Amino acid sequence: MKFETILYNLEAGVLTITLNRPERLNAFNTQMRDDLLDALDAADDDDNVRAIVFTGAGRGYCAGADLANGADTFNHAKRDKTQQRFPDRDGGGTLTLRLFECRKPLIAAINGPAVGIGITMTLPMDLRLISTSAKVGFVFTRRAIVPEAASSWFLPRLVGPQQALEWMLSGRVFSAEEALKGGLVRSLHEPQELLPAAHAIARDFADNTAPVSVAMTRQMIWKMMTESHPMAAHRVDTAGVRHCGTLDDAREGVQSFLEKRAPQFSARPSTDMPAFYPWWQQPEFGPPGNDD
Repeated sequence: MKFETILYNLEAGVLTITLNRPERLNAFNTQMRDDLLDALDAADDDDNVRAIVFTGAGRGYCAGADLANGADTFNHAKRDKTQQRFPDRDGGGTLTLRLFECRKPLIAAINGPAVGIGITMTLPMDLRLISTSAKVGFVFTRRAIVPEAASSWFLPRLVGPQQALEWMLSGRVFSAEEALKGGLVRSLHEPQELLPAAHAIARDFADNTAPVSVAMTRQMIWKMMTESHPMAAHRVDTAGVRHCGTLDDAREGVQSFLEKRAPQFSARPSTDMPAFYPWWQQPEFGPPGNDD
């Protein structure tokens, strides 16, 4: 599958998506956003994709928004909106919301500098691994804008409000070691060990788990973070276990364990998700404060 700004490589169930503008440190532009949206749609529709690893070409992960437009980079009124899919919305947010809805496990292998949208795009991913050579920055206050890509929702849920505020209010760039200490990333790796470590996790997902169970579990964990009572989880648990229990995969999961062999799961997210999925109501985009 060919894209202008990313590489799309599927091997034995593990899809690697590589941000591929190395001459610009993989700076994010509208084309990259659109390529990533199309790649996520393709991956969700392909039952051969069992897990997705994101990384960057060259020495950077993503240097943030492409500043080719100079001082008017963030001036919405001066953008050419005629060819844009979401002309009145934050482009990074349209990507992170799509990542949030994905049915496949998402792993970021942050191989180099990741600032602005370069780091906020990783927040809806399920695991973040980082190279010792990488640096991270939520630099919005230093560019006189505000956090984008729905990061004001994702970041405090990942690291807590105090750490999120320190990083976002200062806008400073910090080390991979600090990202690990602050809970932003799962693990720290030497550069040559980063991608193999990410692929090893993805390989475990691909080889040993049931795809429908994974798709359901990913959404259950994320969606329950905003529910006010565990009864919401109990309802979905009950319906989910009942549905999955009717699939051949549930029998295979038990039988393969008893026989001490690798499982051979056959149910597919494209066709075998429960009838109640999705169980949440998707909010509509509109002006702030318009959620009553």
